[in-house]
Amino acid sequence: MNVSSFIAKRYFSSKKTKNFIQVLSWVSMIGVAIGTMALIVVLSVFNGLEDVLRSVYQTFDPDLKIESVKGKSFEVSDEFITDIRQISGVSATAQVIEDNALVSYRDQQVVVSIKGIEEAYLKANKLDTFLLQGELKLKEADQNFAILGAGVAYELGVLLDNDLFEIEIVYPRNLRPEATFSTNSLRRTKVKPAAVFSVEQAYDESLVITSIDAAKRVLGYKEERTSVEVYINEDASLKQVKKDLQTLLGDEFRILDSDEQHSELLKAVKIEKLFVYIALTFITLIASFNIFFSLSMLAIEKRRDVSVLFAFGATKNLIKGIFIKQGVIIAVIGSLAGLSLGLLLCWIQKTYELVGLGMSNAVNQAYPVKIVWSDFLMVGLSITIITILTAYRPAVLASKVNPIAYLD
Repeated sequence: MNVSSFIAKRYFSSKKTKNFIQVLSWVSMIGVAIGTMALIVVLSVFNGLEDVLRSVYQTFDPDLKIESVKGKSFEVSDEFITDIRQISGVSATAQVIEDNALVSYRDQQVVVSIKGIEEAYLKANKLDTFLLQGELKLKEADQNFAILGAGVAYELGVLLDNDLFEIEIVYPRNLRPEATFSTNSLRRTKVKPAAVFSVEQAYDESLVITSIDAAKRVLGYKEERTSVEVYINEDASLKQVKKDLQTLLGDEFRILDSDEQHSELLKAVKIEKLFVYIALTFITLIASFNIFFSLSMLAIEKRRDVSVLFAFGATKNLIKGIFIKQGVIIAVIGSLAGLSLGLLLCWIQKTYELVGLGMSNAVNQAYPVKIVWSDFLMVGLSITIITILTAYRPAVLASKVNPIAYLD
């Protein structure tokens, strides 16, 4: 242990008197500990929420989704689908037509996202995991059916047991600019409600799934599709299948995995996490000003000791080192305590689920938490920077003491 570290440790652990400076040092440590603990807990909650979103979407969404780079639709032929299915690891495909439309049921109307899809979707997708009521089916003989999000079903007041009423899907035809609007300007088709599901609020309040034939009829599609969903075998490599698909289809198509299908939402979560991290770090910085005050007062109290050290040949850098290391000791003890408490709170929440989301239909009834060790690194780096900022000025002031003025 060098001289500056030894003296800094002696100043910190001195048992002569419990004066105001020592109390302020303890207050500084407690402030750092609370700020560090809050950072760890909040960042872990955001990690948990991100994981919950991923788990929900990965269960409901296809493994990969093929979209056109230009335009919202592209032509799909039997040869196109055959080529995709021949790629190693691909287990199933489902053609999709998706657009916004108006649906009406009795006297209620709602604008929704219509998703017309092949029957293969029901076999490959895990939609039955989210089924609340009814039977999952898209078409029987000439009758088309609709599977409704729980929010849409509520808004429309749909009664699955009532066979008297059907849902009417309404979509505008392509009109010339000079054409007048009339009842013939709308395409209409009727489907029978078959089931209600609940996945996540964004889906529940907007999505209606129906057969691809019904979607083609009302949306005016022929061989065009808005996307093709691809499902892979459990033992297949998602990255490899995605790479093979991109090689096969070229730059005219983009291949999206589950994260990329919801990139905007996941990006929003990450940005929110970043801003919360910045805000809590700023609060920790304010709490760490106590380190500045305690070191400034310590520098004033120890002016005679500093003069003696100068008399024995100490340099200004040595004096600076003593007070900076004093600040480091306070910050390290506080941050280690905060990290330990944060880790303990996260473990308790993950194990015993004490704090709930307050939502009866939530996927997780308790706040999800996930400990990511890179967060510890980030928080540790923040505390280090804050310590240097708050300890440097008192250390400079201590090094400028006039040794003659305080020697008898």
